[in-house]
Amino acid sequence: MTTYAIGDIQGCYHAFQALLNRIEFNPDSDMLWLVGDLINRGSGSLEVLRWCYVHQNNLKVVLGNHDLHALVVANGFVRAHKGDTLDALLAADDKAELLNWLRHQHLVYQADGYLMVHAGLLPQWTAEQAIAYAAEVEVALQGDDYLNFLANMYGNLPNAWDETLTGINRLRVITNAMTRLRVCNRNGEMDFAFKGELADIPNGFIPWFDMPNRATKDTQVIFGHWSALGLHQRDNVYALDTGCLWGGKLTAMNLQTKAITQVQSNPLDKVLKI
Repeated sequence: MTTYAIGDIQGCYHAFQALLNRIEFNPDSDMLWLVGDLINRGSGSLEVLRWCYVHQNNLKVVLGNHDLHALVVANGFVRAHKGDTLDALLAADDKAELLNWLRHQHLVYQADGYLMVHAGLLPQWTAEQAIAYAAEVEVALQGDDYLNFLANMYGNLPNAWDETLTGINRLRVITNAMTRLRVCNRNGEMDFAFKGELADIPNGFIPWFDMPNRATKDTQVIFGHWSALGLHQRDNVYALDTGCLWGGKLTAMNLQTKAITQVQSNPLDKVLKI
């Protein structure tokens, strides 16, 4: 059995299938870890989600910001954004089944010496704390009152962790860190506007994984979300979003060997602009 971690798919179904072919994925034995943002912005969100649902026994998934956004849009709390590609999913006969499955995925997953999260972890969190905090959000997202969580999920504040936080403010900080974080300052305050390359990080901010005394520095962390960062493998950090959606590549990492396999983006995954 081989386990592969795969970077942000974002509805790029054709590239995803090409990558599965290249790694010779065997559903009878292999496992996939998907770092979140399975859907949205590419043309094949419905197809990706249907494939994942059929092969759910072969998957470990953490939710990304685009996955959560799809849940919020589907339940009518916000309108779709201009670049969203959720129409086919939201019109599908199996929409409810697919979105219910999506809602029951992890925010953090840990096994086999790795911890997987979509975006990042705040510097003061140990791996054990991150798993516990993720579970708080998962309970809210999977519970009977999940609509209340989705209705209040959006927002940039609070932008730093405080153990005394309660209610939606606590859940929002956890969710934002795990699905939106790229950089923070030395006080652990998150900046959500920056999406660029390392050389362009605003003064006073640094990548979350380079924070001094980060509690998870000895934990092997797999993540995506930051396409401008690209493939990044160093110091127990494995960033796998290589911008397939933007004409880059879709990346898989063999968790046993750390070997990288990539495929180029496919024009069929692009949304035609008329």
